[in-house]
Amino acid sequence: MSFLVFVKPDAVANNVAGQILALFEFAGFTVVRVKTHTASPALAAAHYIEHEGKPFYEDLVAFTASGPVVAAELRGDVAEARKLVGATDPAQAAEYTIRRQYGGGIPNNAVHCSADIPSASREIALWFPPAPLGEGL
Repeated sequence: MSFLVFVKPDAVANNVAGQILALFEFAGFTVVRVKTHTASPALAAAHYIEHEGKPFYEDLVAFTASGPVVAAELRGDVAEARKLVGATDPAQAAEYTIRRQYGGGIPNNAVHCSADIPSASREIALWFPPAPLGEGL
């Protein structure tokens, strides 16, 4: 199944986006498509809608929209991908996880990974919407 990963603005600014995506490939995940994109506040808010009303929501949305991200649709087991990503707080993440290696804190934890397949479907549709008919032909 496919799921969404995006390398957050902190990791893009630190020039480690390629290294992070390579870790997914090395672990056996397949890159379906990838793009660099600066999320609008509206896209970031829609992406994190399940956190609306929580104390960290506004900061998370602002951070996500603060600079370019590298969004990728990957194919593989999302539960295994989440193990590779590690705990939300890099200080609590297991050694050798992406967040432990590249994250600086919360929300500067280097990478987002879909929580599950329903979330993945919603997130992929947000970040990779279908092109209007005739576009790209």
